[in-house]
Amino acid sequence: MKKVLILDTSILCVWLRVPGKLTCGPDSARWTFESVSAKLDAEIADGATLILPLASIIETGNHIAQAHGDRHALVNAFVNHIESALDGRIPWAAFTEQSALLGNDALKNTLLAWRQTALTGQSLGDAMIVEVARYYSRYNFMVEIFTGDEGLKAYEPVVDTRLIPRRRQR
Repeated sequence: MKKVLILDTSILCVWLRVPGKLTCGPDSARWTFESVSAKLDAEIADGATLILPLASIIETGNHIAQAHGDRHALVNAFVNHIESALDGRIPWAAFTEQSALLGNDALKNTLLAWRQTALTGQSLGDAMIVEVARYYSRYNFMVEIFTGDEGLKAYEPVVDTRLIPRRRQR
């Protein structure tokens, strides 16, 4: 089963080393640049595809624009990742795959779902990331939302292992 890793804003900010956003996650599972880079390297080596949701792009871009320090380097690094996703360069999935989630009906469905989850504190950006996860799950990908946010992580689709074919015994 092919795996996709959906990158959340919190992880992107750590990976890009955005000042003020150098770690994320609870104390018991703190993400740093080193741990994020190691996980991404391992996942890419295992053949995972990286997904860059529009919500993560917008939120991360906002953090970069408000960051202190060398914003020019941050912008360039981030734009390079976005361009790789737009072009579908490995290990990135082509951004156009998410276009089905940006049409009127899909956005209305996201808003309908968010009306309920917003009452629990879920942001609209997180609701959109959850829809990206559901989209890939429907196409039988193993989906991981790579985030430091335990609330968002809780919405990660669960894989029904009974549907994964076993290898033939020899």
